Amino acid sequence: MNPFRWSYRTVCLVGLLVCLGLLGFALYAEHVLHMEPCPLCIFQRIGFMVMALFFLLGAMFAPKGGGRWGLTLGAVVGGLAGLAVAGRHLWLQTLPADEIPSCGPNLGYMMNTFPFHKVLQMVFTGSGECAKVEPILGLPMPAWTSFWYIVLIALILVATLRKRPA
Repeated sequence: MNPFRWSYRTVCLVGLLVCLGLLGFALYAEHVLHMEPCPLCIFQRIGFMVMALFFLLGAMFAPKGGGRWGLTLGAVVGGLAGLAVAGRHLWLQTLPADEIPSCGPNLGYMMNTFPFHKVLQMVFTGSGECAKVEPILGLPMPAWTSFWYIVLIALILVATLRKRPA
């Protein structure tokens, strides 16, 4: 089966299943492999959660016209935000050891202590825990998330832009 010929509803269902599988693997990596997520990892998870929500709505309703574009835009924005976070994460992981920022507090503490805009500023400044590379099949986790964000964005855009036969 050619995924570029799937219906919009099928693409959304597959996108939802991929997002849920990736989130499931993130929980497996955290609780079984004991890979503690840094704040940037958590924001990447949120990107997949946003995409999963819009894929779920697309799979349930498969709207036409503007509704379809609204759901696609929501999924693409979630994916691009996640991709930006993953890019920042990869950049932090490539820094030389003497340029890595010091470790900061965990995300739960920051969310309970600081206003949200300050939390975002602190998270995107990065910390030493975000620079730790723990490869999965030879690649760091943010490289894998970048790959999946790109695949999912491309798939939903192709499904939305494709002309359906009359």
